[in-house]
Amino acid sequence: MCWWQARRCSRVVRSPIRDLTARISRRSGPRPRQRLADGLNLVFDLDGTLIDSAPQIHAAANIVFANKGLPPFSEVTVRGFIGNGVEVLVGRLLAHQGIEAKPKLQAELVQSFINIYEEAFDLTRLYPFVTTTLSALCDAGHRLAICTNKPEGPTRAVLSHFDLAQVFPVIIGGDTLPRRKPDPAPLRAALAALGPGKALFVGDSEVDAETAQRAGVPLALFTGGYRKAAADSLGARLIFDDHAALPRLIAHCAARL
Repeated sequence: MCWWQARRCSRVVRSPIRDLTARISRRSGPRPRQRLADGLNLVFDLDGTLIDSAPQIHAAANIVFANKGLPPFSEVTVRGFIGNGVEVLVGRLLAHQGIEAKPKLQAELVQSFINIYEEAFDLTRLYPFVTTTLSALCDAGHRLAICTNKPEGPTRAVLSHFDLAQVFPVIIGGDTLPRRKPDPAPLRAALAALGPGKALFVGDSEVDAETAQRAGVPLALFTGGYRKAAADSLGARLIFDDHAALPRLIAHCAARL
């Protein structure tokens, strides 16, 4: 049974998002060239879906907290707090150490984290076959976007680091809109910027599952990311553990539309 659900952006995106779409298009450069008629709108999460950034986030967090005279964290602890954006990450780390997240302290830690994180990506890696998979999806006529809770600046920096910036003409970061995932607005904005068409959101976590459900968009769940719950409990229409298989799985489903 085919599980795709067509979503016309004009039905789900209100005027402020359409205005944002125009700004995104101007900032991102020319819109993608005309694709095949059956090309899909594929929106990807970033951390835990395309890249494993947990070691880099762990290192940056420990530097930031050490600069404040605070003790370090294990990578397991930091990995468990990833997914809701930098502000939430810092708040969770403070709570883990029993420290009140006072606004001034949290703001300083967040900005320091972003500054450090943008400077180096030597501990961040792409998941296997991501580059070839994205290339194959583009060649098949699909339109690609990013929707992540990572701030837009670091998002663009890490994509450029891996020579992937040109693959995604639309990028929605955690600070692009006033709201972030699991609010459906960022995903809807990404789809509106891509244009009309059937859609799929590719993510790895409970946050991504809730975002997809609230936006009314089918979810493809990558099992190698930062998810804590059982994969089959998140309502995904497609579950995969190997990026190399994704183009074939998408083509198999799209042919049944």
